[in-house]
Amino acid sequence: MNGSLQFIGNATTLIRYNGFTLLTDPNFLHKGQRAYLGYGMTSRRLKDPAVEFEDLPTLDAVVLSHMHGDHWDRVAQRHLDKDVPVITTTAAAGRLRRRGFHGGVGLREWHQHELRGPGGTVKITALPGKHAPGVAEALMPPVIGTMLEFCNQDERVELRLHISGDTLLDRRLDSIPRRFPDIDLAIVHLGGTRLFGTLLTMDGEQGAAWVDLINPHTVVPVHFDDYEVFSSPLDDFRHHIEQAGLADRVVYLERGEIRELAPHHLIRR
Repeated sequence: MNGSLQFIGNATTLIRYNGFTLLTDPNFLHKGQRAYLGYGMTSRRLKDPAVEFEDLPTLDAVVLSHMHGDHWDRVAQRHLDKDVPVITTTAAAGRLRRRGFHGGVGLREWHQHELRGPGGTVKITALPGKHAPGVAEALMPPVIGTMLEFCNQDERVELRLHISGDTLLDRRLDSIPRRFPDIDLAIVHLGGTRLFGTLLTMDGEQGAAWVDLINPHTVVPVHFDDYEVFSSPLDDFRHHIEQAGLADRVVYLERGEIRELAPHHLIRR
């Protein structure tokens, strides 16, 4: 087996491929605990993570879309090895380094960071994201999507995996499929997050339109029912995906479920 994808909860996944082990958006708070969202706002967690932080394997890196308490929580802050690379926004990397995380790597849009291992490399490219509409965007932490390109020793891409990050559907995303026209797998953040009535992450309708725009071979939805601020359930996405004729692209994972990753695809069952 070349690797695997495990859905842990919220936007937290464990990606293993070609000897690399990557964790996305670490959130290990338990049901009933509150995540801090800034400006004194919090949201209560409704589901437990499928894996405890102390049961994780040794990590080569963390991929962090942005600095919100449901993506980087006090468990990660307390327990993550401070030398592990955390690939994130420039703003989040600065905050992490001030907290003693020496491995914070801040990327501007379209910039790359490369990890090297005995089986090849993984190139991580920061992609555009928009976490709020209009002027409200200035009140939110900067966010990035990411493209993970796992290359073999001959520098040939074996697996291209896109993580949307907490974004709304926006024109600035149009450049992603132009630059990366062949995406094997996409992990899409949904939920229709709302604060004071303002939509901050894609709901089911936007999520289906995002799949149509990005055009990945396979899609795994995450970030849809873990917190009180989510307003769009997974069935909303499922309905719009079916209406768009894209249902055959989507793989729905239960918390804790592991699927095999092989060159150019996620194994379906």
